[in-house]
Amino acid sequence: MQFIHTADIHLGKTYRNSAGAEERYQDFFQCLKGIVGDAVQEAVDFVLIGGDLFHTGQILPKTFAKTIEILQPLKDAAIPCIAIEGNHDWIHRRNNISWMEALSEMGYIRLLRPSRNEDGGYRFEPFNAESGEGGHIKIGGLHIYGLGYIGAQAGSHVERICEAVTTDHNLLIFHVGIWKYSPVEIGNMKIEEAHPLADKFGYVALGHGHKPYMIETPTGRPYAYNPGAPERVNFGEEKYDKGYYLVGVEEGRFTPQFRPTNPRPMLVEVINLDGAADADSALDLCEKQITARLADLVDKRPPLLEVKLSGRVGFHPFELGRERLRLVINQLIAPVHIEIKNHLSQLTRSGGSEVVKKSLADIEHDVLQELIGSHSLYQGREEELARLSLAIRDLVIKGVVEDDELLGLFGQQG
Repeated sequence: MQFIHTADIHLGKTYRNSAGAEERYQDFFQCLKGIVGDAVQEAVDFVLIGGDLFHTGQILPKTFAKTIEILQPLKDAAIPCIAIEGNHDWIHRRNNISWMEALSEMGYIRLLRPSRNEDGGYRFEPFNAESGEGGHIKIGGLHIYGLGYIGAQAGSHVERICEAVTTDHNLLIFHVGIWKYSPVEIGNMKIEEAHPLADKFGYVALGHGHKPYMIETPTGRPYAYNPGAPERVNFGEEKYDKGYYLVGVEEGRFTPQFRPTNPRPMLVEVINLDGAADADSALDLCEKQITARLADLVDKRPPLLEVKLSGRVGFHPFELGRERLRLVINQLIAPVHIEIKNHLSQLTRSGGSEVVKKSLADIEHDVLQELIGSHSLYQGREEELARLSLAIRDLVIKGVVEDDELLGLFGQQG
């Protein structure tokens, strides 16, 4: 047997305020299309999706329709697509059917989700193709169990998961990260908490972290694999290997091979403007440094670009406006999406001769605090509301926040 193990596809992701929003939206579908094409060409026995097929539980109808179009070749070739829910897939209004459940009912995926006993134990009922429900499916001689995202206490559930499995020749799909390899994720567990899974499952198909890694038992036997996200989802992933696993199974032995995908180029450039006397000279420095770095870019597709401005300058950082800088960069490279982080510091003098360094973030914070405090209704809450305003500003600029998330931020503030 052989199968493909992928995860964290994030269909529907884009940057809504970007000129390249549609092109970026299509990136994730093209990535999955390539994996599906490989699955059909290799005639694999099944495909595993280890969670986060979608970027958010509340997707657009066109995203659902496009997903069906991409998955159709698997259905036509009778290749089962077995999936679990990641933290991004969850729909929080549980009285509504989720998009993942709809795909399962329609036969495009087999959504595995266990039920729970009154004492908190797990039950992995056989998958029912008519209802699209179940926690366990058998293909050939392999028993496949599915467990989606269960949150920060995942490690404490391992014993109960293992107790619920009574078969041999087992595989587990589990949307959880390992702290050693995914330190920035929420919903991880310690590596020692994962080790008991190796006694019950020959292969643990992980998702959640966007960087590929493998876990071994204390004796050095590999048993758990995370392929990472096959497309670059967030800035910070520019140096990660991107791909999926093609896994062979013979006499109970699993032999994964990492197959690279072709993600969109992502650049993170630190531009040093130290000593610039005014905004015009700073723009010239930006243009020269970015032009020099573009010469080394092999992939000529419009990239995802993050620019970090650093240095101490002789002008107010506000004078180097984001839109002004965007115009210069767009003429040079026309990125699909650009994010600008202004970490410039202004050298000013206090009442004496002391030089005071104030960053743009400090200046923004001070201005907001003063504006908020001028209204009697908000006095005493200046710091809290200034932080909230800046957090919302950053989320809206990135264009990745949903309306419900914004409302949630307001709700947290009472």
